[in-house]
Amino acid sequence: MPQMAPLNWLTLFIFFILILFLFNIVNYYMFQYQIKLTFSKKKYFKYNWKW
Repeated sequence: MPQMAPLNWLTLFIFFILILFLFNIVNYYMFQYQIKLTFSKKKYFKYNWKW
């Protein structure tokens, strides 16, 4: 039926937009930083001023 075509397009549009949003949300929240196991020690410089 040609009269029902716009409704079909609308449902397909909504369906694909929802899939796009879900894909983006899953990709956003599945991102993980690599765990850094090395600890950096602070270096202290001692200056000897001789006048």
